[in-house]
Amino acid sequence: MFSRETDNRTSKRKIGDIGEDIFVKHIVKQKYRVFDRNFLKKFGEIDVVAEKDGVLHFFEVKTVKQNENSGGCDPEDNVHVWKRRRLARVIESYFAEKNVPETTPWQVDVGAVFLDFMGKKHTIRITEDIDVNE
Repeated sequence: MFSRETDNRTSKRKIGDIGEDIFVKHIVKQKYRVFDRNFLKKFGEIDVVAEKDGVLHFFEVKTVKQNENSGGCDPEDNVHVWKRRRLARVIESYFAEKNVPETTPWQVDVGAVFLDFMGKKHTIRITEDIDVNE
């Protein structure tokens, strides 16, 4: 019988996955050590967990196509208060599940990936140390 794998991801999810892959390659070049991707709990997800200079970074990655109008806001603006609260809860789970010492320095960063498919290039911007306890 003929079997074909189907890709059930939405186009938005496909763009997000492309952006995440590009982002991870970028931070590895910047000397980050990636520990996890898509750490998923029923109440939220951490896109990328990486370490650099003894600090654990929890990255929320937002990807946009550059030829699209983003509604006048930056991708980082889409990390709303409710998303930050969920991130805080998932980070607590991460520390517990991975047995990370409570004294480990950590921060939450937002990685914005701008994709230009026509020009076959991308731009990355990192906003560091956002407050998840707002």
